[in-house]
Amino acid sequence: MTERWALAPAEDGGAQVAPLGLGGLPAGPVLREADLAEAVRSRPEVTRWVWRSTAEVYPRLLAAGVRVERCYDMEDAETLLLGHEGRLGEPRSAAAALARLRGGPVPPDPPQRSAEPGSQSSLFEPRPVHVPLEDLLEVYADQQRRHDATAHPERMRLLTASESAGMLLAAEMNRSGLPWSADVHREVLHELLGERYAGGEPRRLAELADEVSQAFGRRVRPDLPADVIKAFTQAGIRIKSTRRWEIETLDHPAVKPLIEYKKLYRIWVAHGWSWLQDWVRDGRFRPEYLAGGTVTGRWVTNGGGALQIPKVIRRAVVADPGWRLVVADADQMEPRVLAAISRDPGLMEVAGRESDLYQSVSDKAFSGDRAQAKLAVLGAVYGQTSGDGLKNLAALRRRFPRAVAYVDDAARAGEEGRLVRTWLGRTCPPAAGASDAAGEEAGIPQDDPLDGTETGTGSGTGDDQGWVPGYASSNTRARGRFARNFVVQGSAADWALLVLAALRRTCAGLEAELVFFQHDEVIVHCPAEEAETVVAAIRDAADLAGRLTFGETPVRFPFTTAVVECYADAK
Repeated sequence: MTERWALAPAEDGGAQVAPLGLGGLPAGPVLREADLAEAVRSRPEVTRWVWRSTAEVYPRLLAAGVRVERCYDMEDAETLLLGHEGRLGEPRSAAAALARLRGGPVPPDPPQRSAEPGSQSSLFEPRPVHVPLEDLLEVYADQQRRHDATAHPERMRLLTASESAGMLLAAEMNRSGLPWSADVHREVLHELLGERYAGGEPRRLAELADEVSQAFGRRVRPDLPADVIKAFTQAGIRIKSTRRWEIETLDHPAVKPLIEYKKLYRIWVAHGWSWLQDWVRDGRFRPEYLAGGTVTGRWVTNGGGALQIPKVIRRAVVADPGWRLVVADADQMEPRVLAAISRDPGLMEVAGRESDLYQSVSDKAFSGDRAQAKLAVLGAVYGQTSGDGLKNLAALRRRFPRAVAYVDDAARAGEEGRLVRTWLGRTCPPAAGASDAAGEEAGIPQDDPLDGTETGTGSGTGDDQGWVPGYASSNTRARGRFARNFVVQGSAADWALLVLAALRRTCAGLEAELVFFQHDEVIVHCPAEEAETVVAAIRDAADLAGRLTFGETPVRFPFTTAVVECYADAK
């Protein structure tokens, strides 16, 4: 029997299926099945299912108790291929791919659905166009040819396979959810915020607001930045915003209660009682993970703030009785990735140890000054090329010339408007103009709704260091910094996907379940007796992902792991 089959859900709940052969061509007739889940369940020999969209198919399979080992997501592959061809931003749907292939009018993609509780779809929103399996097979065969036409076909195929694996895992995590104790959460909120008042702020925020007003000698609304800025101006202190770094050194009695108010207000708004009611059900927090939600490949979530859980709120993340949380953080991931992709002999030697990489760099280039070494390495990745950053970069360049040249070349390519790729082939677009609003939080420090600036909406949309196209398009130098960072963070995201894929495969033979992923951190929920097996599996997955992603290099990718009952105890 053929191990690769294509599948297309039918509008009546059934499915079309067909075996596939070499080159993505059909190896048999298209068959009609009355039930989608049974079509998959009855073919256990199939090791990879090819379909239009994992988000369309897999939640329905999971609801029927059917788990899939591997898949090929055509629409995700189309996104990667369009990017590689310098066409990121064009419609990515299977219907659009088919129209491009046949030279017809290309339909727009349907808008991203909101996952916010209570949100409803408009009757007039465009729906995904149904594409029969015969037409999907035409798109799939064309995508195989386009993979072959890339500079490194095997790397590109690995990227596509890992992205599809990420789509499966995201759907599984959306269904399983993160263990969450509503009782503990309420205790934390009461401890921090005090009693709730109907229609108003909780007691502690009201008290702090009064302290701020008393300090200014008049009524001031600390939740209104313009009011706070005006109050400071009247007190003879000029500020541009109410960001903490700008106000914390001010000599004024309003500063301390204002900073405390801002901190607690964020918790109340982002993870307060309303959030708890909306997002936690049956002991689980279930955000909607969007694998590959940014151009870097990093994940985002569509609502819920899963990637920005404050440390104090992590006390509510509690394992089930008799179970544990295995919390794993990749150690100094980005400089290790830079060593692997640059092939710098000196940096690979340093990254080949599981000890503190920054300390090792400092011993070689900064006379043992770890802080300076860390600034230099991160400055090379993030483009800090002024002041002390420029001096540190020069020292780093003398000791690790190939590593610095690699990111310098990427920055130059970005400034010149050329395509920049990760090691596996994920591509940064030449003109960063597309919005990345598909997901919520992609890692950038969230715009403070109380700071008085106008750089964002406070929704958390964005990625690290301006990693959303559009932020980097304002000028040439910003575009260069974007590209410099992209080759490292994007390659790190590629590696992390393969870690997840390997770990998911191991957990399939256990009761353990992956329940959380954020950039360089993963949480596995498992019976206590499986914890050590999971810890070993994470280490093995990191090693395997390093070899698959970057080939045979001396670079190691260690994880720091903690086996805990409560997430807050892991750090």
